[in-house]
Amino acid sequence: MLVVLPMGLWVFSLIADLFSAAGRGDVWKDVAFYTMAGGIAGALIAAIPGLIDFFSLKESLARRLALYHMIVNLAATAIFAVNFYLRLSQPLNGLLPIGLSVVALVLIGAGGWLGGELVYVRGVGVEPPALPRRNAPGLREIPGGRARRIV
Repeated sequence: MLVVLPMGLWVFSLIADLFSAAGRGDVWKDVAFYTMAGGIAGALIAAIPGLIDFFSLKESLARRLALYHMIVNLAATAIFAVNFYLRLSQPLNGLLPIGLSVVALVLIGAGGWLGGELVYVRGVGVEPPALPRRNAPGLREIPGGRARRIV
């Protein structure tokens, strides 16, 4: 949840900007502003366990992928922070806020791909399944070295 909440808020911020640019009302500028702020806060909170995981990595390839993952996601968060700051100083119109959001979301997509590589390919942060004890009550070994529960 720490990862998907900021991503969802940022995607919705872009959608709100698109509604605002289409002339659907000024309320969409406010929605984009607050969802962007929530996404930035959520990303900074999600970075804490990510940093802890990063420093626990021993394998060099996983550590390098994690470093790229961190850099790309921090760059996207920085772009959203600049976008947010510009909105604080003056109401933004036109393509600048939309363009910044699109660039940042493309980076988030790349960071998500790197995160998927870390988790699903390299097994970072995934605890291997526990193997059943041999000769445990109610278990019988079947061919292939696996155990099956006897009902």
